[in-house]
Amino acid sequence: MTGRPDGSLPTGRELRRVLGSFATGVTVLTVGGMHPHGMTVNSFTSVSLDPPLVLVCVGRSTVTHTLLEDASGFGLSVLAAGHAGIARFFADPRRPVGPGEFAGIPTVPGARSGVPLIADALAWFECEPWRHYDGGDHTIVVGRLRTAVRRATTGALLFHDGVLGTTDHERRTRA
Repeated sequence: MTGRPDGSLPTGRELRRVLGSFATGVTVLTVGGMHPHGMTVNSFTSVSLDPPLVLVCVGRSTVTHTLLEDASGFGLSVLAAGHAGIARFFADPRRPVGPGEFAGIPTVPGARSGVPLIADALAWFECEPWRHYDGGDHTIVVGRLRTAVRRATTGALLFHDGVLGTTDHERRTRA
């Protein structure tokens, strides 16, 4: 069992493990410009259809957080089952940052913003920043959709209990 039998709130690693029991999809958030940058994000969700809004949560200590403060737009690529290596790469704080960050990563420019989007992703979203909210050690960034493209119907990459996995097409059910 993870957590505290006395009912007190777990902290740090213990809390992260409990929160990890919720399976999520995996996306890569990207910004363009002179120095394109990306980061793996699993805190992504739809917010509204009218207006069309999505949100991501970005750690305040990340390079991406700083870049989003001045960005006119950002992209999100929903990763497919075969993209585990890309997810790991953009989650690694030791990866190269700067002009070479996307070297060897197949991307396409977003149709409206030009931000790099991961080739062969399940879906692509291009957003303009709409609102930013305080989220403790993260900022909740709400983006207004400018493009939304479903690219493929293959399996999705999932994150659960600290492990990357994929959807099981044989046993899935529609919501």
